[in-house]
Amino acid sequence: MWVKSVLELLSPAGSPEGVVAAAQNGADAIYLGFDDFNARKNAKNFTREEFEKAVEYCRIRGIKTYLTLNTLASDNELVSVAQMAKDACRFGVDAIIVQDLGVMRALRQAVPEIPLHASTQMNIHNLEGVKMAAAMGFKRVVLARELSRRKLSYICRNSPIEIEVFAHGSLCMCYSGQCYMSAVIGRRSGNRGVCAQPCRLGYDANGHEVEYPLSLKDNCLIRHLADLESIGVTALKIEGRMKRPEYAAIVTGIYSKVAHKGKPPTQEDMRMLQKVFSRQGFTDGYYYDQLGPDMFGKREEDARADSAILATTRKNYLNGEFQRVPVRFVGTISSGKRVKIAAMDDRKNTSVVYGPIPEPAFHKELTSAMLQTQLHKTGGTPFLCVGVKGNVEPGLSLPLAAFNEMRRSLLADILEQRKPAPTRGEDEFVPSERVAGNTAPPILAVSVMRSDQLSTGMEELCPKIVYIPIMEFDFDSPILNSFLNNKNINVVAALPRVIHDNERKAVSEALLKAASYGVTDALVGNIGHILFARAHGMAARGDFGLNVYNSETLRVLCDLGLKSATLSFELRFAEIRDISKIIDTEIITYGRLPLMVMENCVIKNSAGVCTCGSFFSLTDKLGAVFPIVPDFGCRNILLNSKKLYTADKHHAKSAIGLWAERLSFTTENALECVSVMKRYMGLIEYEPTGYTRGLYYRGIE
Repeated sequence: MWVKSVLELLSPAGSPEGVVAAAQNGADAIYLGFDDFNARKNAKNFTREEFEKAVEYCRIRGIKTYLTLNTLASDNELVSVAQMAKDACRFGVDAIIVQDLGVMRALRQAVPEIPLHASTQMNIHNLEGVKMAAAMGFKRVVLARELSRRKLSYICRNSPIEIEVFAHGSLCMCYSGQCYMSAVIGRRSGNRGVCAQPCRLGYDANGHEVEYPLSLKDNCLIRHLADLESIGVTALKIEGRMKRPEYAAIVTGIYSKVAHKGKPPTQEDMRMLQKVFSRQGFTDGYYYDQLGPDMFGKREEDARADSAILATTRKNYLNGEFQRVPVRFVGTISSGKRVKIAAMDDRKNTSVVYGPIPEPAFHKELTSAMLQTQLHKTGGTPFLCVGVKGNVEPGLSLPLAAFNEMRRSLLADILEQRKPAPTRGEDEFVPSERVAGNTAPPILAVSVMRSDQLSTGMEELCPKIVYIPIMEFDFDSPILNSFLNNKNINVVAALPRVIHDNERKAVSEALLKAASYGVTDALVGNIGHILFARAHGMAARGDFGLNVYNSETLRVLCDLGLKSATLSFELRFAEIRDISKIIDTEIITYGRLPLMVMENCVIKNSAGVCTCGSFFSLTDKLGAVFPIVPDFGCRNILLNSKKLYTADKHHAKSAIGLWAERLSFTTENALECVSVMKRYMGLIEYEPTGYTRGLYYRGIE
């Protein structure tokens, strides 16, 4: 018997058949997308008609549906996004999953009553992020996959809204929403739903015998479902909209059995999970906070479910009907009166039918037990009989065919009553009034990764803004103190893009100390860090990690009190020009762009020891070298093989309304930093070897 548990099991559907596959194997909710605004554009997806039918199919069966609108949208796409959300609401979806803050703002206008879920693409990984999402009106947060059980428990205990976690499926090496590798090297943006998965390719790791240093095994938390429920997780998500329907069927069926019936997975269950899709097995390393080489694997040709298993699975979900909708019957059978049977489902839909007048029983009389038996026969329908009450007068008889016909009629009527979609209010999305940007050339800002990149030569060139990582503030450093005391330079404390809750104390102490030395601003690349900076008396400036891709996102950041924002480097200059500059905006115009921020230390995994002080890199099959640098929390940042260079594009940068252009110094030494600054100031001729224009001209697909 299917028993509803507190945990919601959320399954993927990349096609109409995928909906059937998940629904007929016990999914409580299904997430799906239609058209282009979802993080799996390459999934088959749905036409409008298919989507409407899929939502109705699920609604009849008591299954929730969530629309995925979890990609970045440009200004000229937001009207279409808002209209798509209206269509989905009219069809009856239960919630919309969102990444883009501008999309969130558009939906709040267009479909104000629909619940919004914060996608894992928002990289929410701490309690501050959850609280900020709640303050913005989100009803649920899909947390980052890198969190351990202990960290999840802390967030769940203190969260004001629902928490969802990924329980099964592919793991990205990078924090979701922060991977720019596919976009920068191949114009296929993960933030736009067309990731080419370069992390699954082979790389040389400084000569170490690690062939696939960025390819994680699939996540598998099936042994921890009861634990996840106990700590307060609301929903478990199965990844896999790009995979075939049989995958959704098999994985959903096994997880449903464990979640709904409380049965631990068998060895056969684990074998099936691995057979239908895995990368040399599974991992729960993040859950246990046990990182390392054991978490990595690749897809092998022989690790595939055989055709017979897939064919049987498909036949079962296409021909079966998972019984889950509770229904109760009441029957009255009296002499000389037509039989009366009523039914009611879990939504209080009711139906009443009248049958023939019963005849006197000459052989076998009708009993309450027989009535129970006949009305419990709901097989082949979505309904599950959970109770029968009957008043049966003795000595009467009725053909069984009459019972069957009445039962079918009742259930068919209730099924029709379950079809209509709920009515929700809607309004028009009105884009924000356009605000022109600066007409003057952008000011010069610089960011460093290490304090030893600061120098007297840099100070003499007097950049208006200097971003310094908060953990690099060494107040015994004469050069740093010189920058802090220079009234013409605004030193800004740059926060890490990832700060887990157990790391807050160290960052907090550094912020308080920086504030005591006169630092007033903090650069934040995550929505959870805005409140964190403000709590320490600092004004927030937005970094590239916020993925500002449209004017509405800038409006949201303005409303949150940010002083400035860094636009996405996945935008073209023409798109940047047209964005409404409601607050000061900047872009990165020089440097090795950060392609990934990773919880797993590639350096330690490859070398066997932590050698963060020495140069480390990955080399692809074409010979491109991607440096890896250490980040706060023993994390890694993977940098692009080529430096972004736009010093000779002064006119183009001056014509798009920017407040500032940023030179991002990563692997450069102090002398190189000064040389680059002088070139961008027009003082010398300088050009890096093997540079790129980034995506500012060629854009993304």
